Amino acid sequence: MPESAAAPYERWLSIAVEEAETGRDEGGVPIGAALIGADGRVLGRGHNRRVQDGDPSAHGETAAFRAAGRQRSYAGTTMVTTLSPCWYCSGLVRQFGISRVVIGEARTFHGGHDWLAENGVEVVLLDDARCVGLMTDFIAARPELWFEDIGQDGAE
Repeated sequence: MPESAAAPYERWLSIAVEEAETGRDEGGVPIGAALIGADGRVLGRGHNRRVQDGDPSAHGETAAFRAAGRQRSYAGTTMVTTLSPCWYCSGLVRQFGISRVVIGEARTFHGGHDWLAENGVEVVLLDDARCVGLMTDFIAARPELWFEDIGQDGAE
C-alpha cells in the first residue's frame, strides 16, 4: 500500500492504540478502537472494559460504536481496531453496514476478519508492531484473563 494511502489508517490506528494503552493502564485488556466517519472525522473511540465494568460485552469496538452515538447510516464508516475483531464485534460491523475495518494486528488473534471480507467489508490489515507488542506482553502477563476474554479456558 502506498505511503499516502496508509497515512490516514496509521493516524486512526494511533487513536485506537491510545485507547488500548488506557485499557491496559486501567488493568484491563489492551484492545482499543475508533469509529471513523466517511469524512475522516472520529465519531467515537473506546477500549475494552470487560474487567473494569464487569461486563463481558464491553469490547473495544462496541465501546467506540456506543461512543459514536446514533448515526443515520454507517455506510462509508471505518472501524479501526488494534486487534482482529472477534465474532461478536465482526457481527456488529456487518449488522450496521460499516464499510471498512482497519486492523492493527492479527498475529495474536485471528478473529472474524476473513468472514467480513467475504461479505463485502473492506479489510485493511496493518500488522502494526505496537499492537503486536501490546497483546504479546499482555498474553504473557495475564494468560488467564486473555483466555477468558476470547471465551476459552486456556487448555485449548
